[in-house]
This record gives sequence, C-alpha cells and structure tokens, in this order.
Amino acid sequence: METFNVTKVSMMFFCLIGLFFLMNGNNQGWHIAAFSQLSLTHKTFCMEKPFEYKKLLQYFLQGLLIMAPISITVYAIYWVISGIDGLIPIFSYTDQAGKVRVQNYGLGFVIIIGFLMALGYFSSFFITGRIISFMDKFFQKTPGLKHIYSTTRDFFEAFAGDKKKFTQNVLANVDDNDVWRVGFITNDDMSDFGLQDHVAVYIPMAYSVAGNVYILPKTRVKPVTHISSAQTMKFAVSGGVTSVEEVVEGK
Repeated sequence: METFNVTKVSMMFFCLIGLFFLMNGNNQGWHIAAFSQLSLTHKTFCMEKPFEYKKLLQYFLQGLLIMAPISITVYAIYWVISGIDGLIPIFSYTDQAGKVRVQNYGLGFVIIIGFLMALGYFSSFFITGRIISFMDKFFQKTPGLKHIYSTTRDFFEAFAGDKKKFTQNVLANVDDNDVWRVGFITNDDMSDFGLQDHVAVYIPMAYSVAGNVYILPKTRVKPVTHISSAQTMKFAVSGGVTSVEEVVEGK
C-alpha cells in the first residue's frame, strides 16, 4: 500500500542537520543530551503509523455525508422560492439573447404566499365561503374540468385539508405472506366496490412521491399507533434508512 512519507523524511533531514551542528560544538554533555533527544524524536516519527491514501477517501465521504443533505435542502428551497417568485412579473429585464427574465428578488414569493394566507383566512367568512363554494360546484359540474379539479382538490385535501387521509399509518400484508409493507388507510369503506370489511391502503414507494393503492381485508392490516404518520411517511419514502421517533403519551 502506498504511504505518505514526506513528513517523516523532512523530520529526519532536520534531525541530521541538528546533529551536525551540535557535534561541532564544545559542550560534550549537552551534545549527548541533545543527541539522545533527537534520537528519541526520530524514533517517535519512525514508529508513527504512516498516512494512508484511503483515509482521504474516507474524509471525503464524511464531508459529502454532511454537505449533501444540507446542499440538496437549500437548493430545493431555492428552487421552490424561485419558481413561485417568477410567477408574477414585477421586475423584468431582457437578457443579451432577447429573452425576458423575471427577477423579483423574493417579492413575488412573498406576495403569493401572503395572498394564499389571506384567501384561507377570508374563506372562513360567510360571503367569501359562499363564493368559493359556488366556484367549487362550477368546476365540478363543468365537463372536462371536473376530473382535473376534483383530483387536484382531493390530493391537496389529503395532505392539508380538514379530511386528511394520511393519518392512519398501518402495516399491510399485501401478498398474503409474512412480508409487511408500510402504508396508510385512505378509505375505510369499500362498500361502493361491493367489498365489506375491506379498506383502501396507499403504499408509498421509496425515494418517490408515487405509490400503489391496494384494497385489502381488515384482517391483513395492522394499525401502527406508537409512531406518528409523519414519521411513518419519512421512514417509507427514505427506504427505511431514516430513524423514527416513537410518540410519547401525553404530548
């Protein structure tokens, strides 16, 4: 294995130079003490374990392990803010290629977020609620638009609405064997499909927002009560790599 011996060779060189000057002096007792000290120093450096190149790779991987999650998170935040910020052309300019670029410096992001918060606040009032309800019925009854609108609305309500769907985390026995999959009950009544005592279970895929839906008998589904739904989703999406925190009673 190749070793890095530059430091050791340098120290040996300086030790020999020191011995040369000391042996040409006059104090013989000091010569002996200095020679003993330099010999001990040389011996110490010779006995040290040489630096190995594979440690460089180990240090690189450790640094990558620290910086990769931070960099990806910061870039994701930047990508989301930049994407939302560019939706409103408040400040724009034309580049050298003749293309119009929007650069709001975060002002567009603040305006859109503020608008959404204000819309959510005013939706609790009677008049605004009636207007939103009218628009909801309009889109649901319009051919061609109702499928897109209803699917999008149900998707966001599953995460942030009053009827959140991903709150019942379970272990599902999909293949009728001793293999269990992490999932969430999205519908506990399958009577519309002619199935009694069955539930719809969403099984997320690792490192993906996609997943599969299975209709299973309730006897093949085990509720998970000691882990929160957020921790369960994190565990499933990360491929089981991340650790989970148990729910503490009373908190």
